[in-house]
Amino acid sequence: MRIARFTTGDDPQFGVVHGDVDEQGLPADDSVLVGLAGDPLYVGVQLTDQEVPLTDVRLLSPVIPRSKVVGVGRNYAAHAAEMGGEAPAEPLLFLKPNTSVVGSGDPVFHPRQSHEVHYEGELAVVIGRICRDVPTERVSEVVYGYTVGNDVTARDLQRSDVQFTRAKGFDSFCPLGPWIETELDPSDLRITTHLNGDVVQDASTKDMIFDVPALVSYVSSVMTLLPGDVILTGTPSGVGPMRVGDEVEVTVAGIGSLTNKVVSRD
Repeated sequence: MRIARFTTGDDPQFGVVHGDVDEQGLPADDSVLVGLAGDPLYVGVQLTDQEVPLTDVRLLSPVIPRSKVVGVGRNYAAHAAEMGGEAPAEPLLFLKPNTSVVGSGDPVFHPRQSHEVHYEGELAVVIGRICRDVPTERVSEVVYGYTVGNDVTARDLQRSDVQFTRAKGFDSFCPLGPWIETELDPSDLRITTHLNGDVVQDASTKDMIFDVPALVSYVSSVMTLLPGDVILTGTPSGVGPMRVGDEVEVTVAGIGSLTNKVVSRD
């Protein structure tokens, strides 16, 4: 099931995407959104009589985390190498504020403080229930679904600050979308990132050092996870700068594509 958050010009609402999709998760042109009665994370999937063509809506971030976005650093060996370091012995965690979240089609604002803003295409995990100390074999019970993420990073600030808060935390630095896929095996999904139409990242989630069950279990051993929390599972190699005017498209097979254009914050 694909659950989207959208607007037709009025207040945001939730809906289920109905229609055929291709192998990349991209919907057919005649797909529709069937409206839901409230946030399905809290009231369940309650379909209404409302139907809206997908082409007539503006998609928003499918979830606004009430609590937190947890990022995972260097979770692909090739990316760890390109960053000049070894793969970590345990997951490397950091936090992004929920104010950094935007949706597909929203702009990514290039901050004045940075001269080296990078894209990082990733698979994102959406948590569905309050949980703590989750064993790996029970992770599927607490995962609501999956979406596409771009862990935008001011690389020069990351280097100068040593820790990640400012580099990862600017408004618009966490695009998520286009929707949440609730029925998906995350173990071998192709992730591709296009910069202005050119492929710059191409890998599979099977190359993760720590897979989804390991990550959710590890994060939940550190902090309580709440419904709507998001875990960004790390980016493959091929990260690089994106500049004002650039368009970045991240695609995760089985989910769909997340597209954002970089604009000046001035």
